[in-house]
Amino acid sequence: MATAAQWLEGARPRTLPMALAPVIAGSAAAFGLGAFRPLNAVLAAAVAVLLQVGVNYANDYSDGIRGTDDVRVGPLRLTGSGAARARDVKHAAFACFALAMVAGAALIILSQAWFLLLVGVGCIAAAWGYTGGKNPYGYLGLGDVFVFVFFGLVATLGTTYTQAGQLSGPAWVGAISTGLIAMALLMANNVRDIPTDREAGKLTLAVRLGDSTARVSYVMMLAAAVLLPLFLIDNHPWVLLVLLLVPAGLMPSWLMLKGKKRRSLIPVLKQTSLINLGFSLLFALGIVLTEVLA
Repeated sequence: MATAAQWLEGARPRTLPMALAPVIAGSAAAFGLGAFRPLNAVLAAAVAVLLQVGVNYANDYSDGIRGTDDVRVGPLRLTGSGAARARDVKHAAFACFALAMVAGAALIILSQAWFLLLVGVGCIAAAWGYTGGKNPYGYLGLGDVFVFVFFGLVATLGTTYTQAGQLSGPAWVGAISTGLIAMALLMANNVRDIPTDREAGKLTLAVRLGDSTARVSYVMMLAAAVLLPLFLIDNHPWVLLVLLLVPAGLMPSWLMLKGKKRRSLIPVLKQTSLINLGFSLLFALGIVLTEVLA
């Protein structure tokens, strides 16, 4: 039986800022449209966090039963380590998905955005299909695309729409930037796992690109994410605040480019997650200050 501490570690709380970042950015865009709704924002955050934890448990289960995590450098995996029974980990994933659906249903009812029911079904399917099922797309190198779409575009734009009933330029910029940082985190994770993933037949984008190119792509994604808001400065000059993140990106970028030992890449995951949270907060502050001081 896994302990409570092991279940918490298996939930990978360090990834949770990645779930909150698009909600913060999307809510800021809604504020810019004069339609910020706190309750809707809280429900969107609940959906995002529950889906993230559910994905983490689902990946733990699916990779564990496939043997992908038998030899692993990084945080504890409940199934692969034998700390918890595979079926219990799967049930934990499904429980998180179910709770996410409840919060999502409440959000849809409040916003009357009924088409998001289909989006919600797509989110659950994508969450399970990353490493689950007969043909998991994470094993085909498509995980990065789905992370960008669901943890960037869908999460951010969905948050804005359920509050404002419309989208805006800042909503799209926030969505793309948070999506790119989420992709960068997945790339760092997969670069660390290239040897074991290749051996297990898990052809992630990092495996397909190769070690050196994958590392460079991480830096390029971070840079693009931080610089993209500059397109908004004509109408939202305070978004220049996001440039304060540049120093925070130097250490993880250096580790990605120069860290030869796989274990040296582990801190990059936490640092990238915090960069996404920092980006969303600075981006939101820039939008709010622009509106308040206009």
